[in-house]
Amino acid sequence: MNLAMLILRVGIGFTFAAHGYGKIFQGGRIAGTAGWFDSMGMRPGKVHAWMAALTEIGAGLLLALGLLTPLAGAAMVGVMVVAAWTVHRNNGFMIVREGWEYTFVLALVAVAIAMLSPMEWSLDAALDIHDAWDGYVGLAIAGGGGVLAGVAQLALFYRPTNLSNN
Repeated sequence: MNLAMLILRVGIGFTFAAHGYGKIFQGGRIAGTAGWFDSMGMRPGKVHAWMAALTEIGAGLLLALGLLTPLAGAAMVGVMVVAAWTVHRNNGFMIVREGWEYTFVLALVAVAIAMLSPMEWSLDAALDIHDAWDGYVGLAIAGGGGVLAGVAQLALFYRPTNLSNN
């Protein structure tokens, strides 16, 4: 079980961190990401580009390390709620149509890891905090806290200019 959880945490965590890295260092970099965020209604775009990129890197690395795992899960869920709503919701579920499938799966895995705990091969275990917040506490922090954070961010900052497309 420890090896399975390590593989899952590292795979999902590094994948999530890579998305943040890409926003900063690849393609249009932060300037391009900021323009994209502005175009979808997340204003100010530059602030949200940096917030998304750094949250993805930080949460991904924390999850991979198994450190503060429910908080990493909450950060992942929050980012995925915003992404699902602003980018993918009008396209249905399947990712082949740019739907919200991928954001849902990443959020679901983050919550499941928080509920199960990162197991013994983690920094949470080394710090003896992994049992303090698994199960329903992990669900509440990662799932509930993440959804609340995402919804709050949308309520405060989502201002699409063309409501018929968003």
